[in-house]
Amino acid sequence: MGFPPLRERISGANLGVNNTPGQPGASAAEHSFRKRADAGIVALLPNARRQRTHPEERMSVRIAQNLKLIGRHDAGGASNLGEGIAMKIAKNGKRYLYIAHENWPVAFSIFDVTEPRAPQMVWQLKLPGPHARGNSLAMRGDTLLMAYQVNKYGLKPAGFQVFDIANPVEPREVTFFDLSGDTSQGTHYISFMDGQYAHISTGAPDFESKHRHDHQFYMIVDMRNPSKPTEVGRWWMPGQRVGDGEALPPRHEGFLDVGYRPHHTLSYPERPDRAYIGWIDGGIIILDISDKTRPTMISRLDYHPPFPGFTHTCLPLFNRNLMLVTDEATGDHGRDWPKRYWVVDIREEKNPVMIASMPVPENFEELHRIGGRIGAHNIHENEPEPGSAKLENTVVTTWFSAGLRIYDIRDPFRPEEIAAFLPETPEGQRGCRISD
Repeated sequence: MGFPPLRERISGANLGVNNTPGQPGASAAEHSFRKRADAGIVALLPNARRQRTHPEERMSVRIAQNLKLIGRHDAGGASNLGEGIAMKIAKNGKRYLYIAHENWPVAFSIFDVTEPRAPQMVWQLKLPGPHARGNSLAMRGDTLLMAYQVNKYGLKPAGFQVFDIANPVEPREVTFFDLSGDTSQGTHYISFMDGQYAHISTGAPDFESKHRHDHQFYMIVDMRNPSKPTEVGRWWMPGQRVGDGEALPPRHEGFLDVGYRPHHTLSYPERPDRAYIGWIDGGIIILDISDKTRPTMISRLDYHPPFPGFTHTCLPLFNRNLMLVTDEATGDHGRDWPKRYWVVDIREEKNPVMIASMPVPENFEELHRIGGRIGAHNIHENEPEPGSAKLENTVVTTWFSAGLRIYDIRDPFRPEEIAAFLPETPEGQRGCRISD
């Protein structure tokens, strides 16, 4: 029996959103985004790895399809910007971009991007030493949370820092939620979508994993009083912790074993009773958190093997009953390829089903030879904050050495690349890595 016509099949399954302006489904922000992408005037802030040039210097562009670079800043020579990005619109209308750095010497930087053609760095927080990293941050209203992870058990700072950013350019520390200990490396990722609860991927002094790669778990922290963060619940994969009677699934071999632990821990105001987690080698996990003191698993989709691991982000598109999933590339020269972007049908959340993957860039083999990581990493996460676009028909992705790629997913079974951007590798450097 053949499939019904495409338009009927999508709408009937509630897997598609009408993209005609003025019709339900696609937001005004998305229509604006699509028009700007087509016109080629989207502002980008690429991260050239270890690049040390002056802000006014022109960046050479290798690929620019339906996108045009109009502004950039070198962050004072600090590299590896990404995984935590947040935009604050001040009362006077100015726009400030908060960006975490993935490694020493900087935790995070603040840029005035009111004029995107001339971004200005206005504040920067240094890390205490090369043993620490400020990989992630999250913001809601006047509260900013900054995650800290260390490279060995027992070191500090490990946990997250709370800032008051009522004055956007002068963050004021409120407190530090300390999760350091003999078996903890601290907090890797933090989400704060509703401004009430932080959802974090973390270690803790009372959590000891059976395997060294499995040292983090999912924790929910009550932030309704920002000066007194309080843990309210946690969840880990059964078999992960010392003392668990269960056994974990078989491990990947060699460098492909990156651990059974969470990465992105997303929970949105539209569904405050759900958490959507990329559990690295454990795949996709959907949790029921209606009782935040006792999260329970609804479903798990594990597709590696046969694919290599590192499920990173699981982004639900609630109006479309879809989830967008990323697998992070961690090996240079694509040695852990394939690392893809996936489209998952979650109409039945107890049985998520993969229905498509984003097409590989046409010049992928050529880009492999550049060096560095190449493959999927992260996507625009639809933060529910003014200044953040809510995209349901368009996916903005980053591919490390393959640059930034934008896809049209109006037909979720056939994603189509509609825009791309990649700078040239700076002289003397081994690659240009766009992470987020």
